[in-house]
Amino acid sequence: MSVSTTPNSAPAAHAVPDVSAQLRDIWGSSLSWFQAYWLQIIIAGVIAVTIVTALYALRRLGTKLCRPERGRADWLVVVGRVVSKTTNYFIIMVAIRAVDGYAQTPPTLDRFITFFFTLAAVIQGAIWAREFILGAIEHRTSAEHFQGEAIINAMGLIRLLVSVVVFAVAIVVLLDNLGVNVTGLVAGLGVGGIAIGLAAQGIFADLFAALAIIFDRPFSKGDQISFGTSSGVIEAIGLKSTRIRAYTGELRIIANKNLLDKEILNVSGRDHIRLPFTIGVAYETPPETLARVPDILKELVEAEGGKPARAGFESFGASSLDFSLLVDVPGRDWAIAHPLRDRLVVAIMKRFAAEGISIPYPTQTTFTAAPDGTIIMPYAEKAEACD
Repeated sequence: MSVSTTPNSAPAAHAVPDVSAQLRDIWGSSLSWFQAYWLQIIIAGVIAVTIVTALYALRRLGTKLCRPERGRADWLVVVGRVVSKTTNYFIIMVAIRAVDGYAQTPPTLDRFITFFFTLAAVIQGAIWAREFILGAIEHRTSAEHFQGEAIINAMGLIRLLVSVVVFAVAIVVLLDNLGVNVTGLVAGLGVGGIAIGLAAQGIFADLFAALAIIFDRPFSKGDQISFGTSSGVIEAIGLKSTRIRAYTGELRIIANKNLLDKEILNVSGRDHIRLPFTIGVAYETPPETLARVPDILKELVEAEGGKPARAGFESFGASSLDFSLLVDVPGRDWAIAHPLRDRLVVAIMKRFAAEGISIPYPTQTTFTAAPDGTIIMPYAEKAEACD
């Protein structure tokens, strides 16, 4: 007896997209589209060539604006850097998109072109935004007297941060334009950013303080500042800390956040130095002479090259009539103010001596009494004249 066996039926294979069929469909629809709209395609091609030529010329102009002799702080250089970063891929896709929009391409080919144009536009937009932000930072820090020393130290990290942020936003925008649900991705990025921020809170606080110094410019390298109970000259501004050379010679290193939390006096920003004097005049000075003291002081100050801010009576002192003299020395150089102060003191002493004005020093007389209560004079009594 023979036994016949029936082979088991093979499991149904999963349907695999036929790529070759899709390509043949795109080719057939494109051929039919060209035959139907050949005139529009030719016109659109001329427009595309014009667009490509104009974009390449604009990019060459941007490259010329980036000449080294202009300096990196010039706004034209910033614009030139942005324009010169236009990619060939973006230029070509702009031309293709112009043809696609004018010549009524088939839906299949239109979706294909739209995808690659969106990709080119988002990437190009991110590149332009990155270059403009970095150029604006360099322009801000290199202008005037800031000398750009902070940007030299910080540019590496700033470039990294700007690139990460800009291209992360570009990826989210691209996925959203392609129909992908980016809600979960954005939420994940937000949670991750919060976690990283909390873990490196101190580092980011000093980093953002360094950026605040770069943009707000409360001081720059070489400035003389006072903060809290300390003072000195700025030697370097870093991402984490600022180095200040104290007048006594030591190098103080203070975190940027701690420095900005204090009241900062920028001594280098002053336009004059004020020298205060308190001058005592003897009570025995005649009233008419006292009336001329303010004018005498003003005359002496002007003769030495200073500006009298105030010269007049201040108070009744314990041993003298006190006059206040405030002298403004133009500029901020103590090497000029200190010698002027010395010359002015000598001039006052000479003039007062010539005018017969006495500058008393504090004196004290002590009176004592004998056991019987008789006052004992602190000086020898005059001997009585002999008969």
